[in-house]
Amino acid sequence: MAESLSGYCDLSCRYAEMPKDSGIDGAGSCRTFVALYCRKKKSLVHKNLPCTKKRPKEEAKKRE
Repeated sequence: MAESLSGYCDLSCRYAEMPKDSGIDGAGSCRTFVALYCRKKKSLVHKNLPCTKKRPKEEAKKRE
C-alpha cells in the first residue's frame, strides 16, 4: 500500500507535520484533518495531494 501512495502528501513524509494552530484546517481537535504543514514548501498543503517533493522518513534516516 505504501508504494501506491508514495507520491502523495501524508505524515510518512519527512517534511510533513500537523499544523501548529488548532483548527486551522477546519478539523478542530478531531483527527480528521485535511491539511498538513510542509516544511519544504513552508505552507499548509492538502493531505493526499500529489507531491513531487515527498521523501519518506525512513529514507531520510538512511541518508543522514
